[in-house]
Amino acid sequence: MPLTCRGRVRGQEPSRGDVDDALGKFSLTLIDTLDTLVVLNKTKEFEEAVKKVIKDVNLDNDIVVSVFETNIRVLGGLLGGHSVAIMLKDKGEHMQWYNGELLHMAKELGYKLLPAFNTTSGLPYPRVNLKFGVRHPEARTGTETDTCTACAGTLILEFAALSRFTGTSIFEEYARKALDFIWEKRQRSSNLVGVTINIHTGDWVRKDSGVGAGIDSYYEYLLKAYVLLGDDSFLERFNTHYDAIMKYISQPPLLLDVHIHKPMLNARTWMDSLLAFFPGLQVLKGDIRPAIETHEMLYQVIKKHNFLPEAFTTDFRVHWAQHPLRPEFAESTYFLYKATGDPYYLEVGKTLIENLNKYARVPCGFAAMKDVRTGSHEDRMDSFFLAEMFKYLYLLFADKEDMIFDIEDYIFTTEAHLLPLWLSTTNQTISKKNTTTEYTELDDSNFDWTCPNTQILFPNDPMFAQSIREPLKNVVDKSCPRSISRAEESLGSGPKPPLRARDFMASNPEHLEILKKMGVSLIHLKDGRVQLVQHAVQAASSLDAEDGLRFMQEMIELSSQQQKEQQLPPRAVQIVSHPFFGRVVLTAGPAQFGMDLSKHKSGTRGFVAAIKPYNGCSEITNPEAVKEKIALMQRGQCMFAEKARNIQKAGAIGGIVIDDNEGSSSDTAPLFQMAGDGKNTDDITIPMLFLFNKEGNIILDAIREYEAVEVLLSDKAKDRDLEMENMDQKLSENDSHKQNSEEASSASQDVGAVSEEPEEGESSDISDPDSLSPAQADTDSISTSDQDSSIPGPGEADASEPACTQGDEQPQEQQTETESDSKVNWDNKVQPMESILADWNEDIEAFEMMEKDEL
Repeated sequence: MPLTCRGRVRGQEPSRGDVDDALGKFSLTLIDTLDTLVVLNKTKEFEEAVKKVIKDVNLDNDIVVSVFETNIRVLGGLLGGHSVAIMLKDKGEHMQWYNGELLHMAKELGYKLLPAFNTTSGLPYPRVNLKFGVRHPEARTGTETDTCTACAGTLILEFAALSRFTGTSIFEEYARKALDFIWEKRQRSSNLVGVTINIHTGDWVRKDSGVGAGIDSYYEYLLKAYVLLGDDSFLERFNTHYDAIMKYISQPPLLLDVHIHKPMLNARTWMDSLLAFFPGLQVLKGDIRPAIETHEMLYQVIKKHNFLPEAFTTDFRVHWAQHPLRPEFAESTYFLYKATGDPYYLEVGKTLIENLNKYARVPCGFAAMKDVRTGSHEDRMDSFFLAEMFKYLYLLFADKEDMIFDIEDYIFTTEAHLLPLWLSTTNQTISKKNTTTEYTELDDSNFDWTCPNTQILFPNDPMFAQSIREPLKNVVDKSCPRSISRAEESLGSGPKPPLRARDFMASNPEHLEILKKMGVSLIHLKDGRVQLVQHAVQAASSLDAEDGLRFMQEMIELSSQQQKEQQLPPRAVQIVSHPFFGRVVLTAGPAQFGMDLSKHKSGTRGFVAAIKPYNGCSEITNPEAVKEKIALMQRGQCMFAEKARNIQKAGAIGGIVIDDNEGSSSDTAPLFQMAGDGKNTDDITIPMLFLFNKEGNIILDAIREYEAVEVLLSDKAKDRDLEMENMDQKLSENDSHKQNSEEASSASQDVGAVSEEPEEGESSDISDPDSLSPAQADTDSISTSDQDSSIPGPGEADASEPACTQGDEQPQEQQTETESDSKVNWDNKVQPMESILADWNEDIEAFEMMEKDEL
């Protein structure tokens, strides 16, 4: 824990869920780092560390651990430590006292992991109790049914090495049986495997397939098992899978997950950072070109964010922003440098080291990044950082004379532990007969390269790798423009653009003059948005026309970027006072500042009051009428954030901005979002919502008729106020019922289906520039969705497709509006609960699967 400067002991710190399954009170980081010390030529420190492990580490703990993590980190660490210990002992200078103590501990741990394999399939349980195994009453595990493919398929190197070192064959046998079972369960038509599998039946639970999380090291261990053990069946299996990967998953430079039964169909639109190991595996395979391409794409992402985000989209935006200092990219960089000798990869390594020292280094180590966009830290330094990252970066820059042993005599496990290649001819208790069947003839010349060398691996040309990288050097910036700082602009060699899209203000006369010079005209639309159109022939010169084209491209990209990054779901304004009682729910646009109603499920409830001045752009003159109420104000004259600050100062508990465009409605216009003013808006703590003119008039009409009108601002509609409704019904049952029906009917029309925004041009029609540049705008800043008012997620909507109706996005509103007539509806059409559940069952399963994917 590098921020609090202490070790993380399981049970003494708050649980982090599955992440803590790697911790077993067995000095994880110490064991995982043993062979790293020898690679770094720290032989004295290594000797002391081995003595500490032998003296202090206890493996007989009543604790449930991950079989996968314990195998690759602890068993692998002990075996790697043993490998370099006997190497040092043979050299005659160090470790002369060593008598295989680490190997004895490894064997003890191996036996503690074996109970996990007590399944009919041979696939191990994902967790095991180090003291009680799996089936024991006190084990607290053994109820799981699923495991990931990598979890069951990343055992063969450590278990086979343990068998070869000790002469005890059972470990290698168990690991082989698990690999055989996965191979037999592959999808036969695509030759792909899924992410998770049932350990009892062998059924695929998650049927998506890729080379990242959940599958990654299964492929790695098939190839490396061939290298270490010399068994041709492992190579043939790997080649079969590799052919499928390159056919379906590889979309250079991307690697996208697909469905195993429909491999031409992408399973998701984002990639996880664990796939960064794959270029290194491709180097080991001998397929250099796609390795260079994917590695270069990943490097461009790193240059944009300083680190590789845990997941990023196909257009290179952050999907999951964490970065736990993963080493896979450094691993691939090392292998590519070894294969090509291209000094470019030394520069890549230098960038990694500089970023680590600049952004991750803290007084007690290196802290994981909680968010690569903000640079915030997490109190976490996983053992793999020292086991792998340090090792690969040191080896990248090390010359042969810097090493005290020949690294080529060893193979790296997935945790970068060193296993000697001479194990292939030692204690061969397992027959090497080919048990793999039903191979297809594969048209892949790479398969001839089972023992490659640099003379035939790629053309003997120092420019070879560069020629492959060159077309990809801007692949990320083309998809997602990098924001350039003022300092970078001033250092740039090219001429400075006369106007950048992010600086543009529609109300600035100088900016309008620059637009005119560039041949760009500005048209104000009825709904308050602004349309920009460029005619190159109207530009003052050809250079000005080029600037205008660049400005338009920037504006479109900026608009698209802000819609994807800042898009928020719609909110609800619910009238809860007499005689509405929650039946009227109005669709409201959210604000990108103030209270986040999605995190305050109870919402904000209060009576409404109009402020003076009604635009809210100066100090409120009727604070006594606004205090402890929800303020109503009109759009226009100033920034939304300024309005919010003024009403908050007057004591309001929330605010509703009503559009000043006469007749505007959520029926016909895309949902608006109120943007900030480009400054820090943390001082705004009240909720702010936006209503179109038609919806706003419903509240204003209610005030005129009933004076005291109470509303609820929330992320979605709540149940009606039944207690107040019943009380009111006793007073005036008939009148109330009639009024409620009329209001419900009115509300139903007001918040009805939203149609798609009509097309008004292709590349030239964009959203209000004020909303695209909130930092500089001097009028109301509004972000709009120019495709669909139901606010789909990024990449989920297409302007050419029919619009989603409001009923798709907000079923709660429709329900509350018609609830008073529910008896009639159910009497007319009674549907058994079993039928409903049957209809929903498939959807429920799909949502659960999506939730698992996100977790």
